[in-house]
Amino acid sequence: MTDTTTTLTRTLRLPSLVIFGLAYLTPLIVLGIFGVIASQTGGASASAYLLALAAMLFTANSYGRMAAAYPVAGSAYTYVRRTIDGRVGFLVGWATLLDYLFLPMVIWLIGGSYLQAQFPGVPMAVWILAFIVLTTVLNLVGIKVADRVNLVLMSFQILVIVFFVVLALADVAGADGAGALVSATPFTGVDVGLLGIAGGAAIAAYSFLGFDAVTTLTEETIEPRKTVPKAIMLVALIGGGIFVVVSYAVQLVHPGGVFDNADAAAFEIATRIGGAFFGAVFLAALVVAQFTSGIAAQAAGSRLLYAMGRDGVLPRRVFGALSPRFRTPMLSILVIAAVGLIAMFMDVATSTSFINFGAFIAFIMVNVSVIVYWAKRRRDGERLNPLLYLVCPTVGVAVIAFLLTQLDMHAITLGSIWLAVGVVILAIVTRGFRRQPPELPVEEAERVEA
Repeated sequence: MTDTTTTLTRTLRLPSLVIFGLAYLTPLIVLGIFGVIASQTGGASASAYLLALAAMLFTANSYGRMAAAYPVAGSAYTYVRRTIDGRVGFLVGWATLLDYLFLPMVIWLIGGSYLQAQFPGVPMAVWILAFIVLTTVLNLVGIKVADRVNLVLMSFQILVIVFFVVLALADVAGADGAGALVSATPFTGVDVGLLGIAGGAAIAAYSFLGFDAVTTLTEETIEPRKTVPKAIMLVALIGGGIFVVVSYAVQLVHPGGVFDNADAAAFEIATRIGGAFFGAVFLAALVVAQFTSGIAAQAAGSRLLYAMGRDGVLPRRVFGALSPRFRTPMLSILVIAAVGLIAMFMDVATSTSFINFGAFIAFIMVNVSVIVYWAKRRRDGERLNPLLYLVCPTVGVAVIAFLLTQLDMHAITLGSIWLAVGVVILAIVTRGFRRQPPELPVEEAERVEA
């Protein structure tokens, strides 16, 4: 009999997972950082996103392979410990916490910053608390409720994106004729080489962080071995498609990469093509995007904490328990909410500096896990597709390793310190690395799927 105090409930299907993943990605982010990427690439932002999409699909493939092999919560943490080693898995999970534990805090901070800029009389702390309370309540009452809210808010976000693209194309056609809608300039830029586009792709790749978050809901997904891999690829493809189309359209309105204020470029373009009213709608959409992303990020982070707590590498009574009423990892959700309070004392630049370090470490190790999995299965006489299990992951390792080197020294230093703390904790848990960290047996973790 399954112990319902440690078992998540399967309610999610493919559409829900895709919506969850897109909410985590936040499609509107393409407009939020448009000016930065256009400046970096000399106006070839569409090429930067196209290159980033191609690069991230290799890692998306690896997450899909591992999700099919190990349909349990935990994402990169679970995949690495099951294929390579429990101690390495713990360190990967610890590194991933940089992304999953602190990203909601950053999302709420950015949302609060947008609102304070619009309503300067209201303290930042009020907006941050509002984000935290609303998001936490939705995640506490269950992933199904959060899923419905995400659907409504994502619909609004997509609607604003569609209007933005339509208005942008109408502006270009009205000024230069319909023939101007077909142009290579958003891909070639102005006086930019391949190195500049590659640098822009390294920045654009950050927009894809979160396609992997779908895997944290594996134990709440119906037929996860089939559904989760499909959802991962669809999130990456749909998100990437939106990024390329939007950047192309906006780049037509503003060729090149010179702006008065690159950080606010999209807002200024929104006001230009749609007037003050659409500018206000665009600002509202940015806030909604932060809210939906916060729901997804907190849900994903709590599932990672739950998986590590259930295994016993984090305190089981705190992180490994579920709410008897709502079947959600209540204490893990509350811990992430408490971490979010730190946003009241930080700025955006500082808080975002080290998050990508953990994500890239996880991406690299999931690719490595697929290669190891392929080698083990080959040794046991099973023949797996070498293109999907060897070639693609190898390319994925190379691409993500390059992106990791593009992080600034501040991010690498903070990330390294975080890893060092994880090594100390691992040494204590494993009594000097002499034994494996505790782990829930595979058959018990997967029992609910049967």
